[in-house]
Amino acid sequence: MLTRLYIANYALIDQLEIEFNDGLTIITGETGAGKSIIMGALSLILGERADTHAIRDRQAKTIVEATFDIKDYRLNAFFDNNDIDYYEHECIVRREIGVNGRSRAFVNDTAVTVSVLRELTSHLVDIHSQHSNMLLSRPQFQLSVLDNIAGNASMLKTYSARYSHYKALQSMLRSQQESYNKGKAEMDYLRFQLNQFDELKLHKGEEDELEELQKKLSNVTDSKEALWKVETALDGEENSIISQLSTLSQVLADTENNLSEIAGLSDRMQSAVIELKDIAHSVMSVNDDLNDDPEQLEQVTQRLDAIYSLERKHNVKSVDELLDIEARYRRQIEEIDNSDERIGQLKHDIEVQEKELASLSHQLSTRRKQAASDFVCQLLPLAQGLGMKNLKFDVKFIPVGYGPSGCDAVEFLFAFNKNQDLLPVQETASGGEISRLMLSIKTIIARIMNLPTIIFDEVDTGVSGDIASRIGDMMGDIAKHIQVIAITHLPQVAAHGMHHMKVFKTDAVDGTYTSVQVLNREEHVLEIARMLSGKDVNQAAIDNAKSLVAMSE
Repeated sequence: MLTRLYIANYALIDQLEIEFNDGLTIITGETGAGKSIIMGALSLILGERADTHAIRDRQAKTIVEATFDIKDYRLNAFFDNNDIDYYEHECIVRREIGVNGRSRAFVNDTAVTVSVLRELTSHLVDIHSQHSNMLLSRPQFQLSVLDNIAGNASMLKTYSARYSHYKALQSMLRSQQESYNKGKAEMDYLRFQLNQFDELKLHKGEEDELEELQKKLSNVTDSKEALWKVETALDGEENSIISQLSTLSQVLADTENNLSEIAGLSDRMQSAVIELKDIAHSVMSVNDDLNDDPEQLEQVTQRLDAIYSLERKHNVKSVDELLDIEARYRRQIEEIDNSDERIGQLKHDIEVQEKELASLSHQLSTRRKQAASDFVCQLLPLAQGLGMKNLKFDVKFIPVGYGPSGCDAVEFLFAFNKNQDLLPVQETASGGEISRLMLSIKTIIARIMNLPTIIFDEVDTGVSGDIASRIGDMMGDIAKHIQVIAITHLPQVAAHGMHHMKVFKTDAVDGTYTSVQVLNREEHVLEIARMLSGKDVNQAAIDNAKSLVAMSE
């Protein structure tokens, strides 16, 4: 339950600290005193959007901090899952709005996202205001009421996961079918392109090899003539280089006997002769192997032309890049060819998911129908106790396709007068009747969900007299089980309060401030008397207030 609320630098509040107790706490105050400001601060704790216009002093940050007693609510798993320190008896939630307008959220001094904050506080407190009455006409709210009564939270979580997977599979199937249809339209084009590659049968590095061979074949005649000249000069005539060197080598050998200074030169000369003979042999061998082949040259040139043409077509500059394009075409064709198999598998997976969804949605529907029967039995006496003695109520189930919450749509149907047809609430109920219906529904949900705290923000608008007293009785009954905080303008409701706080404004030199006063027993009676008679409280109003308090106890 909420045990403490601290507000600093928020709207008309400079600094305010309020301590709360269990049971029914009443908050009253004149219009404009600042009750809505306190509710606005509480909404920040619940994860609502921060409004920078609410910052009082633009040079300081706004702080709203709430302390909750959580010892009986088994929330340790939530704290573990979100890496937040868990204290068995206490949880401190804080929102800060910096001077730059940036909002930050903390749980037990650990920074958290607003979504985490919102999830946590949804287990701790529920605020019901006049605006909440509009929810009663919304189908999703009506369905959530039945799910709360049926205790469907766990099953809905399982169903939601299956449904998300089901929708993802459907999306994948649509995408796969679109790709397949598009691919089939492109298949002829892809096969035509690939045929050109198949005809060439390209291999890595081929272009360089062909260009080298083309160069070689194009210059065979010139090469053979040059090699013949070298071969002839070296060893082809009587006066060849080798012949002359051999003669000179012998001359040196004969001279060495008479001139020791040239010893060994003839051997060196002879080595040169041997090397030149080897060169001449190699030149002759290459020349013999080198044949002029115009037909081969034509074949090489044609293949190179085909490669160059394909490169220009695909705007690339090498065979390696062409091979990459060929591989891509093959992959695309393979993917299209395999699409039938993938589409078949996806259809099978969708069928499996549909069977699981059918089973889960049937279970949800069965539980909701039982909950609807229980809900009717619980709501009618509560609402009739609030003055709607002729109320008739039923829940209409409308089968729909698989949706995020199952296969059910529901519609709450009401009749408030005798011989009146059952109609949707927005077509038959007044504002006061909707307020009382919502109060009754919240009473039922609060009992089932075991929420620590429920806050009623002027939900008694549009009622008075005996009905107002009955609303006070109902709030008092709820407060026997959970903490109830009620902001009210009705003395009949305020009289039921175990604790009473008065919100008021004071004017100072530097501005107007909102404050809160915790009332004692005597002040409680006087405030109810003021609510009965206005500013001028007389003894009759005080006696009437005492009577209201006595009747509520």
